[in-house]
Amino acid sequence: MSRPERAKDLGITIGRFAHGPRNAISDVAGVRVAAETIINGEGELVRGRGPVRTGVTAILPQSVEKSAHPLFAGTHRLNGNGEMTGLEWIRESGFLTTPICITNTHSVGVVHDEIIRWSLDNVPGTPPWSLPVVGETWDGVLNDVNGFHVTAKHARAALDAAAALPSGAEVPRGCQGGGTGMICHGFKGGNGTSSRKLPAELGGYTIGVFVQANHGRRHRLTIGGKGLGAEGGPLDTTNYPLPWKIPAPVVAPTDDPRGGAGSIIVIVATDAPLLPMQLDRVAQRAVMGIARVGGVGEHSSGDLIVSFSTANASLPAENLDPEKPYSANVEMLINAHLSPIFEATADATEEAILDAMIAAETMVGVNGAEALALPLDVVRASLR
Repeated sequence: MSRPERAKDLGITIGRFAHGPRNAISDVAGVRVAAETIINGEGELVRGRGPVRTGVTAILPQSVEKSAHPLFAGTHRLNGNGEMTGLEWIRESGFLTTPICITNTHSVGVVHDEIIRWSLDNVPGTPPWSLPVVGETWDGVLNDVNGFHVTAKHARAALDAAAALPSGAEVPRGCQGGGTGMICHGFKGGNGTSSRKLPAELGGYTIGVFVQANHGRRHRLTIGGKGLGAEGGPLDTTNYPLPWKIPAPVVAPTDDPRGGAGSIIVIVATDAPLLPMQLDRVAQRAVMGIARVGGVGEHSSGDLIVSFSTANASLPAENLDPEKPYSANVEMLINAHLSPIFEATADATEEAILDAMIAAETMVGVNGAEALALPLDVVRASLR
């Protein structure tokens, strides 16, 4: 469930750098993304029966054959009212050692377990222990989140689909996979992606971003530098009501504590040869893209970011075998050349969030709650 338009189709240009060929995280060679979507039922919520609007998104940072080899990685937390497993090991070791999956809040455990099973079954050289990376955002406005509809079967299907893709394949956008039931700034949200290609004189590196966007409040929604969701703006809650009913006593929608302040997961990939501490800094710059669209890391929001580099991909899998080498040579970008990568990360994150909203279609879910698709004609006219 996605619309084909991209930001450029609405006249939105973000930053000075060119997009990659697909304007997606898969422009970073080796990165593959697939989704398993679960949609069934309608009407009144019956726990365990639905309506169901959820799924799993799987991201393979490199090919299955190489997946036992760690990649340098970094993390950042804007606000921690959320979950992303495996982050402590990334912080401790500087390594990403598993695929990344994103789902709904109450399905993290089953997806976490299935990544381990899938890796043992499919990845040559998988170690006997694993700390998978699984992120979540809450889809309970539209989905029977307490019904536990995501199963190991769904997680494996997403991982299998990602593994079968060629490098550079399309990325699922809008209402697919883990993004199926998500809401962003009071409009339908979900999956979004974007990329930037630095010019040769700045290294020629590619930076790609993928988001599961379920965050933000309407009155801060900013598109193309304009506060279109502010009171009196063309996209305010008077013109486009929020997708749920405000309980008595009546509360102004922009002050409603449930006003779409959910969460966002951001994945940043690059082929620049960066070390873990540099990737921490890259992850931090994704926050600037979140802020440009109006996110502020609300108290109720889980805003978690992982970044990784596909360079230095020949690092040996961790082992204690005395026959294996004790050291490895790595390449490192000089810190003085990081600023264009920071800039590209902020730009691609901003566009990926907008991409999630631009791609997503209107969805009706639990108890008739309706999340409206971002009205693209209004956006286009407002930015003209």
